[in-house]
Amino acid sequence: QVQLQESGGGLVQAGGSLRLSCTASGRSFSSYAMGWFRQAPGKEREFVAASTWSGGSKYYADSVKGRFTISRDNVKNTVYLEMNSLKPEDTAVYYCAARTRYRYSHYAVSTDTEYDYWGQGTQVTVST
Repeated sequence: QVQLQESGGGLVQAGGSLRLSCTASGRSFSSYAMGWFRQAPGKEREFVAASTWSGGSKYYADSVKGRFTISRDNVKNTVYLEMNSLKPEDTAVYYCAARTRYRYSHYAVSTDTEYDYWGQGTQVTVST
């Protein structure tokens, strides 16, 4: 069982920055891939970014490429999402997710059904 807790969301003006954190329980965090997803009101959940277990491979949605950065600290059991140049369309609830079914996988996947555990989410609101 893995528990994930996001933090760092809030209200920011367009062009601003935020850093989200997601801390995981358990002792195997360093062995599984992590992802960030988001869901805006009235829309389906969408992929944002993913990292392999080591952080050596990362994958981003086209909509955030060049603005968002995913990173992880396997000592602190934490994955981060650094968000810069925020736009109003980035407004959503952001979720982190853990892909525990394949440990030490070399794939950073974007499909939400590939993830096994999810956090409760943190709200990000970008104002104009």
